[in-house]
Amino acid sequence: MTVEAVPAVVFMGTPSFSVPFLDTLLKSGRRVAGVLTQPDKPRGRGQRLTVPPVKEFAIEHNLPVFQPGRLSDPAVIEQIKKIHPEYIVVVAYGKIVPAEILRIPEKGCINVHASLLPEYRGASPIQWAIIEGRTYTGVTTMVMAETLDTGDILLQEEIGINRNDTAGGLSIKLSETGVRLLVRTLDGLDRGEIVPRPQDHAKATYAPLLKKEDGLIDWGAASEDIFNKIRGFDPWPGAYTFYKGDRWGVWRAEVFEKRDSTHSPGEIIGVQPGGIVVVTGDGALKVTEIQAEGKKKMSVAEYLRGHKVEGGVILDKGRRQ
Repeated sequence: MTVEAVPAVVFMGTPSFSVPFLDTLLKSGRRVAGVLTQPDKPRGRGQRLTVPPVKEFAIEHNLPVFQPGRLSDPAVIEQIKKIHPEYIVVVAYGKIVPAEILRIPEKGCINVHASLLPEYRGASPIQWAIIEGRTYTGVTTMVMAETLDTGDILLQEEIGINRNDTAGGLSIKLSETGVRLLVRTLDGLDRGEIVPRPQDHAKATYAPLLKKEDGLIDWGAASEDIFNKIRGFDPWPGAYTFYKGDRWGVWRAEVFEKRDSTHSPGEIIGVQPGGIVVVTGDGALKVTEIQAEGKKKMSVAEYLRGHKVEGGVILDKGRRQ
């Protein structure tokens, strides 16, 4: 069979989470005839154009890359039709795929979603599973539908969430699980062994897109909730607070049971190399790793070598004017 005779796959994805899936498709012998990813975007203080990780990988492997501004553009739809894909595989592309594209592939658009659907539909399933204190999550492959994350389920696999998992670390675990599930899904569909099953829409929960300002810590919340938020917002958008108007990123903490009702939420009641103890709504939290604005992350012990932190200060909700 010539290369051209091997059924084609179109891959759609954007962030680093998507890259192992594209790599796996290539290694499995599938012919990836096109890669769609989002346009380069300005990032950072200098607003330099940044190339999506999927684009970098595709270029390194001599794969044709398309970066349409609008998927609904007739020219984009026609471009995909010319490929005659057997499957379109979508992994964290970042935009809604229009119905015109969903109808193109012979065997369907297959999506890999980082949750056990119908739980955590939406843009940030990994983060919200941690933020809400879940002890397990998983990966779902499904046939894409016109509405977000509502398609019929093909396969699912559950994994545990450890107490110290961050969103970044859990993302790696889910990616490793997901690539195996994707191969099993495509092979099973090829053999006619997988029967799609509808989701129970009554059990749906949602994981909305996070914003940078969501990272601001509310010290009046429960210690466990703050602890989970810190983990769920690592690496982005990052949990943060303000000490005397100076922004601190908060990257590691431990639930600290001690609570004196004479102190207010956000008040620092202990400063030691092992951590800064802060009062919460139901106890206290010991912050063990912070990041001063413009500086690198460091342990509290490192930070205290060059900075003084005073007990009795209440952590602010914003900068002082």
